Amino acid sequence: MTSGTWKGGAVETRAEEQLIGPLLLARGTIDRSSALRADAAWLERAWAAPTTRVLVIQDGQTLVRRTGDEVRAVLFGPDEAPPGERYLLGVEGDVAYFAVAAPLPGAATGDLNGRVTVPMSLLDAPEGETVAAGLRQAGGLLGDRDAGLLVYAVALEAWHSAHEHCPRCGSRTEVRAGGHIRVCPRDSSQHFPRVDPAVIMLVRDRDDRCLLARGPQWPEGRLSILAGFVEPGESLEHAVIREVAEEVGVQVANPRYLGSQPWPFPRSLMLGFFAEALTTTLTPDAEEIAEARWFSREELAEALASGEVRLPPPVSIARRLIETWYGEPLTGDW
Repeated sequence: MTSGTWKGGAVETRAEEQLIGPLLLARGTIDRSSALRADAAWLERAWAAPTTRVLVIQDGQTLVRRTGDEVRAVLFGPDEAPPGERYLLGVEGDVAYFAVAAPLPGAATGDLNGRVTVPMSLLDAPEGETVAAGLRQAGGLLGDRDAGLLVYAVALEAWHSAHEHCPRCGSRTEVRAGGHIRVCPRDSSQHFPRVDPAVIMLVRDRDDRCLLARGPQWPEGRLSILAGFVEPGESLEHAVIREVAEEVGVQVANPRYLGSQPWPFPRSLMLGFFAEALTTTLTPDAEEIAEARWFSREELAEALASGEVRLPPPVSIARRLIETWYGEPLTGDW
């Protein structure tokens, strides 16, 4: 179960150490087809094609349906989709996929079998019933194609909703290039979807204990690993070292990259690292951290079993990093 041992003052990591399980929001099967975005004629033909499928997105939610243990996104034909801004998501074989930002069909009238919000677990939803769900509820249950479509659509919708006006002159911008550019009609400036890089790091000490913490806005017992945004002119490695020092006063070294996953809440890209603690005294920044603790594997297992600690959901890269350190999947979701 041990992920690494200390040798000469540093963690000697096993060569086979890799993330346990898939990064559930980093999946996808479609070709994003960026070369087609500027082809207005192709976009119109694709929209009119009977094979085209449309995912409707509203405030980060879409419609899903459970069949057995399988959850799928509800996709529409172009003639069935409500009017709204269109975003080209890509192509898979002969099928073009679009997202439309619009009220979810049935939600405005309550015609979703009386249900427009997802139950605590989608697997508890009545079989065949259509429900509205976001990435946190559905992202880990959808297949690769649908998970990729939903992550993409959520990210584009969030960016468009916050960038309707030109930052230079305030004019209302127009959607172009299949939803991947907004253009100001007054000064012709172009504006592109934004992604904010953030580092998220599992810190281990010389006894191979894991550092977990919670923010002031979280209830007691809800713990995760540390994270923070990359600042202008800063490398990822420096961001890891700086954020840990700022948040809990621990000096770390040797950041090691393990993987990344989009986190469109609203537009982050989470870049996952392991880092080695050179000091262990915790001095949390009260504005950022309400509680920080070191855990051995045995201590974490006991805290999870008793309900004292709850971990981030499996859809998060934080959970994958914790499980990779621990050596196997864990229970105790938020």
